[in-house]
Amino acid sequence: MKRLQITIGLILVAITLSACSSGVSSNTEESYVSGDGSVTFINPSDRIDAPAMAGMTLTGTNYAYAIGQVTVVNVWASWCSPCRTEIPTLIDLSKKYTQVTFLGVLTRDMPPAAEAFARRFAIPYPTLIDDSILLGFRDSLPANAIPSTAVIDKNGKVAGRILGEVTVASLSKLIERVSSE
Repeated sequence: MKRLQITIGLILVAITLSACSSGVSSNTEESYVSGDGSVTFINPSDRIDAPAMAGMTLTGTNYAYAIGQVTVVNVWASWCSPCRTEIPTLIDLSKKYTQVTFLGVLTRDMPPAAEAFARRFAIPYPTLIDDSILLGFRDSLPANAIPSTAVIDKNGKVAGRILGEVTVASLSKLIERVSSE
């Protein structure tokens, strides 16, 4: 009888633990964290330097970020549904705010898939393919969701971030606020 109670107890524990699991899968698309669209703004006196952003782009050219302009850095992947949804907004805003530099950073993706995505949407700005760039944001506003979008001020300091899909309103407001400083 005691053995049956222990077996039933172990089964109940296993069922309980499986019900509480995170549901994280080995499938890349299912194992990422999506953001909620929250916007964070950092007061100028509290900002820290953005990481160095340089390297090879999806088109095979070398790129190096230069301080001096407000810069929008979008972290994306071709398999990410919110990334696919927000890309027309980013493209439109990159055309509207011509005095602002737009830059993509590819994460957790295969370059051929990302290249096809970039061609399909005719992304007009460069995308770096060095995932290690994201580590440079860890002390300011880490890109801990896909997509994430950071805004860097004219002095090269991280000024804000949107976790998740950008909207015209959320990113425009952040760009305009940082640009007016």
